Amino acid sequence: MSRRLVLCAALAATLPLAGCTAKSSPPPVHQSGSMRLVSFDSCSQLESELKKAAKASVGPYGFPGDGVMPEAVAVGGARTMADAAKAPAPTPAYSGTNNHEQDADEPDIVKTDGRRIVTVDQGTLRVVDAATRRETGRLALPLQATGGPVELLLSGDVALILVPGGMGRYVMYKRMPVAESPQVISVDLSGKPRIISRYKGEGRLVDARLTGGTARIVLRTSPRLTFPDNPRVQDESDRVDDNQAAIDRADVDAWLPTWEVTTGTVTEKGRADCGRVSRPTDFSGASLVSVLTFDLSKPELGSGDPVTVVADGDTVYATGNSLYLASDQRWRLDRFPGRAAMPVRQETDLYRFTFTGNQPPVYAAAGTVPGFLINQYALSEWDGHLRVATTNQEAGRSAVRVLRQDGDKLEQTGVVDGLGKGEQIYSVRFIGPRGYVVTFRQTDPLYSLDLTDPAQPKVTGELKITGYSAHLQPAGEGRLIGIGQEADGAGRVQGTQVSLFDVSDPAKPRRLAQHHIPGGQSEAEWDPHALLWWPATKLLVVPVSAYSFDGGTTTDGALALQVGDTGVKQIAMLHQPAIRRSLVIGDVLWTLSDGGLQASQLSTMEKVAWLPAG
Repeated sequence: MSRRLVLCAALAATLPLAGCTAKSSPPPVHQSGSMRLVSFDSCSQLESELKKAAKASVGPYGFPGDGVMPEAVAVGGARTMADAAKAPAPTPAYSGTNNHEQDADEPDIVKTDGRRIVTVDQGTLRVVDAATRRETGRLALPLQATGGPVELLLSGDVALILVPGGMGRYVMYKRMPVAESPQVISVDLSGKPRIISRYKGEGRLVDARLTGGTARIVLRTSPRLTFPDNPRVQDESDRVDDNQAAIDRADVDAWLPTWEVTTGTVTEKGRADCGRVSRPTDFSGASLVSVLTFDLSKPELGSGDPVTVVADGDTVYATGNSLYLASDQRWRLDRFPGRAAMPVRQETDLYRFTFTGNQPPVYAAAGTVPGFLINQYALSEWDGHLRVATTNQEAGRSAVRVLRQDGDKLEQTGVVDGLGKGEQIYSVRFIGPRGYVVTFRQTDPLYSLDLTDPAQPKVTGELKITGYSAHLQPAGEGRLIGIGQEADGAGRVQGTQVSLFDVSDPAKPRRLAQHHIPGGQSEAEWDPHALLWWPATKLLVVPVSAYSFDGGTTTDGALALQVGDTGVKQIAMLHQPAIRRSLVIGDVLWTLSDGGLQASQLSTMEKVAWLPAG
């Protein structure tokens, strides 16, 4: 998912962050757009350059991130409309997934089209009729170890199940599989749920998007290399030499991802084409990223027509006609002796792909920006420009840059630098020509930016409060909701907080109200899909787990809040253990937990139905 947080942000729930940033320094001189993708001339050239990069990257226990201790730490609603002709009755108003962009639906553990609710959990797909509040279908998926949460996309009568898979890791000097291959499973929901087609790839699923009836899936693969099992070899340099020799013995097939598709009783197999693989200036040789395209109106998935880049990208941002892949140099971090220390460039490479209809993406441009992204919300395409928010951890400063495509390069048109000196970005939200950035160390500066002029982006206002917002949710004209953690003056977190900001005056952003849950944590702090914002009634539903240090008890549920123009009022606390998601269909609020689905009256929050998962 996703869905990456900077390390210090992941530790914020338990540790103060005063030591997580460096001293500030003058902004680096940087020429954006210097990086570009280039295709390989032949399979032999691909093999040669992959081996060269892989040998420079490999450590005594494998590639960065594969060792017993990770060498690199990377932590970081569109509606699918039903076919009206088949609907037995008019579809009621309903909430979709809390997506970044309205025309690029994101995968999640629950989807609805207003008539039915589709969930996937513990290897089982369930279909619930929203009108009768009864389960109408169930399908046990052919899964073993999945490597993470299984998610889905919904298009008409087709549910696309996304199985993340795993990259593999080293345990006691041996490479051990952590999950089966990533899968994309097409399920027909027109009657009793049944599998139509099943795609098996390699590596792990990075992310996916659905526009119209076309899904684009991003997979990251690592080479199929067998490194020596030498538990008695103590010298780290000797281990590196042995691993480099293993790389030399491999051929290009070790890197090229393979796939197989089964539709009915017919199985097809294939391999990525050398001619469809491109490379940036720098790469580790430890992974490739492929973008697959599936037209869900067709009866079988096919190969996905992969477009592949030699990169270590794990952040995806997409609109209705563009897909961006972000890749940085954190794979160079090396905690093991045995190979020469390699500098970690405080830069992020960006690749832009464009697409039309159900066609595969076409590489359009690439560029490089200083610093690292917090997650996909640090990217935003608007009015022909890409806005990018990054933190340079070495310099201890953050910036927002505006890029524009010029030929095959993403060139910088403007920058506003020096945000949160000595701090790092915790959340970003771009709304039209405006931007909002939260940085944090001991206090939370909320910056308001004017991005109307791409050549001269500027900070227009700043608000300093305790704590921080990990996600910023638009809440109508001039209003912004922040979900994060309250903190004391030393930066020690104190529990989930919901803040209502007035950003109508760009020069004077201010907090109108705060709702604090002492000892609380919310999945919405790191996964915006967990948050429900229903503009029709200004309802905000936030899953919360709160620990009481006085009583030693834990409270699980979801907080239902009424968000007004000037305040936030608690309506109810829905006491359903481990609530993961909430959605609205008509006059009913549905809450999904590991235990099942609960239906409550939207007006009173009174429970009207319970559908256990078992």
